[in-house]
Amino acid sequence: MPRKPPSIDKTQARRIWLRAQRLDSLAPFGDGPQATPAATAHLGYVQIDTINVIERSHHHILWTRIPDYRRDHLVQAQSADKSVFEYWTHALSYIPTQDLRYFLPDMKAYLDKPNGWFESVSKADLRKVLSLIRKGGALSIRDIDDDVLVEKTHPWASRKPSKKALQLAFYTGVLTISARVGMLKTYELMERHFGWTEQRDLKPKPATERQRLDYIIDRALRAQGLVSLDSICHLDAGRKSAVRERLESRVRRKQLVAVEVEGAGKTEHWASSETLDAVAEAPPAELVHILSPFDPLVIQRKRLKLFFDYDHRFEAYVPKEKRVFGYFALPVLVGEEVVAAIDLKTDRAAGKVLIQQWNWVGKGDAAAHKPAIEEALGRFEAFQLAE
Repeated sequence: MPRKPPSIDKTQARRIWLRAQRLDSLAPFGDGPQATPAATAHLGYVQIDTINVIERSHHHILWTRIPDYRRDHLVQAQSADKSVFEYWTHALSYIPTQDLRYFLPDMKAYLDKPNGWFESVSKADLRKVLSLIRKGGALSIRDIDDDVLVEKTHPWASRKPSKKALQLAFYTGVLTISARVGMLKTYELMERHFGWTEQRDLKPKPATERQRLDYIIDRALRAQGLVSLDSICHLDAGRKSAVRERLESRVRRKQLVAVEVEGAGKTEHWASSETLDAVAEAPPAELVHILSPFDPLVIQRKRLKLFFDYDHRFEAYVPKEKRVFGYFALPVLVGEEVVAAIDLKTDRAAGKVLIQQWNWVGKGDAAAHKPAIEEALGRFEAFQLAE
């Protein structure tokens, strides 16, 4: 008769996840420029987003775990050290360059069969942008001023056909983003950016599908501690069946343990024995983290609800009259509890961060939590306005 999986309560589950996310201490990756690639390597990805009412998500996520983080640290990692690169995970993200081989098959798939978004890209437009970069070096869309403009087909589209051609070459792996200023991207030949043209033996070999499955499982185990099919395959449902097979194989080899998490119902979870045996301590009660809505702890809303009993609402695309927390509410983590959701907006001209709306949630209490949160908001404001 199969042995019943061990069960853990929400408190244990939450602490394991906080530990895996490195949100149980103040500066888990140290300080200085090298903390940025270290944090990215541990998390597996740092999501990029265009919303700019406060600092953009990639900088915010890194600052949350690196108190002395500066934007130029990410610039150095991407453009000088080349220890991170941009590509699609469940969204456009910064990814450790050491993991690039696991994304080469996706690039080849785009090359073999581009999706419908790129159907309008002509061979002439693609040849044009690649020729400009081969001859003149890296460029951004602003450097191309001779396009015959077209009508936009989507709010996020451009009137310049060259923009979509650059994007297609990026997704196929011919180009990479060698620099970024805000949302303005500079494109370079991938082989030239990483130095593969001079040292071809440095070019990584594409991972096999089995290696890719093991990679996304290991990435989730490292950054989540306790994993489920949903948490491993976030917005990648097509891989669930294959991932389950790999998980079950690891259980048979005693590399993983099936776990029942309080309140999870039929949702299965897995963890390593080492993770379950280690005592996950409560984070210091005075530790405050103002989280991005795109933080890895927040982006998977159902998991956040299960582990923290907190139902976050992302309302940037919700009509104003239907919003509860506000346009861009940020969950506030104090110790191991989400206690508030604060809608902030940076007024860069006035040099201040404005509190649009403040909601207490869960065990949040003004007397118990407000002074520590206000101190953290002061640090957050200083980061917002530092550069």
